[in-house]
Amino acid sequence: MYKRMTLLALKRPWLVPALLGLAWAARRRGWYRRFPFLPLPPAGYLAWRMDTAYGDPLASASDDETARYLSWARRMRRDS
Repeated sequence: MYKRMTLLALKRPWLVPALLGLAWAARRRGWYRRFPFLPLPPAGYLAWRMDTAYGDPLASASDDETARYLSWARRMRRDS
């Protein structure tokens, strides 16, 4: 999942702020105590998002769907 997000950021650099904002908002607790010491969402969260969106925790969203979700999530964080 993280590899796909990195590739998406390289293809669509304007999404980088939204990606970073979502990573920070969904970071796991105590992220700074565990390797790789990055504020990333827990794997369980990502599986839950895919399960609720597609009915399969191993599903994968298209780049367009991911871009729309990132834009929506950024607007929701900004407007709340």
